[in-house]
Amino acid sequence: MRPYVVTNGRFEPTRNTFDLVTLVTAVPDRPVRTLSPEQRRMVDLCTHGALSLAEVAAHLGLPLSVAKVLLGDLVDSGHLLTRAPIPAAQLPTSQLLQEVLDGLRARL
Repeated sequence: MRPYVVTNGRFEPTRNTFDLVTLVTAVPDRPVRTLSPEQRRMVDLCTHGALSLAEVAAHLGLPLSVAKVLLGDLVDSGHLLTRAPIPAAQLPTSQLLQEVLDGLRARL
């Protein structure tokens, strides 16, 4: 099926905040009968836990641009939630991790 058919002719999501590693989870107990088959598959895939947008697109066999459009629609309708990845500046430094490891070794 052509991508423009799946997205109703749209090529950009309603939100332009999705990255390849944006985490996607489904909102439980939302009705899906009015969704397209592709949207239902996306919601079903995300009910089992958080997946990145790249993983969702790969599992569904959709181009990333199509997955972004569908994701934007599903976030707008309240079926899916997204979370941006943790910025690198917030990750612990290797020095901190080494100090934690040293502290654990000292206790054992």
